Amino acid sequence: MRRATRPVLVRSGALLAALLIAAPCWSDSDNPGDAPAPASAPTAGAGSPPTGLARWFDPATAPFIPVPEVATNPNGGTTVGLLPVWLRTDDDHIIRQIIAPDFLHSPYFGLGFHARMYSYPSQDERWSLLGGAKERVEREFDAEYERGRLRESLWSFAGSLIYDRDGTPRFYGTGNQSQQSAQTNFTAEQSFAQAQIGLNVSKAWQILYTARVRFFDVLPGTLSGIPSIETRFADVGRLGASHEVLDRLAVVYDTRDDATVPDRGVKWVAYAGLDSRGGVLNDSLYSEAGVDGRGFFRIARTTILVAHTALRYLPTLNDAPFWALSSLGGARSEIGGAQPLRGFGEGRFTDRNSFSSSVEVRQRAWDFNFASTHVELEVAPFLDVGRVFPMSTSPFTQLHKVGGMAFRAIARPFVVGYVDIGFGSEGPAVFTGIYYPF
Repeated sequence: MRRATRPVLVRSGALLAALLIAAPCWSDSDNPGDAPAPASAPTAGAGSPPTGLARWFDPATAPFIPVPEVATNPNGGTTVGLLPVWLRTDDDHIIRQIIAPDFLHSPYFGLGFHARMYSYPSQDERWSLLGGAKERVEREFDAEYERGRLRESLWSFAGSLIYDRDGTPRFYGTGNQSQQSAQTNFTAEQSFAQAQIGLNVSKAWQILYTARVRFFDVLPGTLSGIPSIETRFADVGRLGASHEVLDRLAVVYDTRDDATVPDRGVKWVAYAGLDSRGGVLNDSLYSEAGVDGRGFFRIARTTILVAHTALRYLPTLNDAPFWALSSLGGARSEIGGAQPLRGFGEGRFTDRNSFSSSVEVRQRAWDFNFASTHVELEVAPFLDVGRVFPMSTSPFTQLHKVGGMAFRAIARPFVVGYVDIGFGSEGPAVFTGIYYPF
């Protein structure tokens, strides 16, 4: 299922294609020896610009870039559509704003429309707005703002406001051996506000406080051929509406050379938190404690070994809703939330605690200059392992295993698009989207 901490700055894999066609070039000024040579900007007077119909086929002169949209994941199926993209750049040909509405068709929910705006005032600051709806069931509004990403000042801040009505989530029951045949569907309607305030003790060390208020409603499923959750799991905790108030404190050690496209360094996060119904300590739903680590090691000029591990415990659990438990499945890692297992759909395994570990070898296969953009194409064989488990159980036994191959396209400094193909015990799974999984 979609978790409250998912990134929302970029949603559509098709947006990557627009950036690969027409995004401006960029180089890492701090590490010029590692950055590919940027594409040359068009030379004034080099030739007459195209006119008439021909101007639509030149990214430099087209009013907007019409991009075919294809997005897929095991829970949501394959969505197709058209994404017209407007790009705004500064005098140095650095992208500063993207306007990207889309018109799409979902196999489950019919025709839909989204309006998007992404803004990158600097590498230290970014914000986004997104709103959309489909013919049936699904509605969403996302707003996110982030400042202090470079940790050059004393404080960092990130805030989110989200409303999301999602008809694709699945629930299979709790436990590491839950059966695929027990699959049910529900509609998740949630709204939440989240703020993260970071005290930057140094460039590497940060103390991060997270506060979140979330209202979550578990509604009957609507997908044809998949039983609704209440038909099989009527006794599962917290069907219907509930809410939570989360307070989390984390210590962060981060030496990565870039927050979006890191080539070296490590990031470790140790956290503890308390989730309640909004009252005092005796009104708590659960307490949490965990660690999340990721490392990036250059083993050759164009090859990076990447490792990730996450361990989450819920020491106390008082009638917490099933959607607040630990889970595995999908293509993304969220600190203190869902963890990847790329041979299964999001939320495939759910229980009190979780362990996850992944390794992949990111190999730059090809890079080239095209339409004022430097594009890097990357392949990455990967291995994911993990399990969910109750208390007093080893997290390192009976691990689910997934192997696969990832294909990435990188348009620095803002975008990484991916197609990850994983093979697990229930067959293959394909994910597309934006940003690295961890």
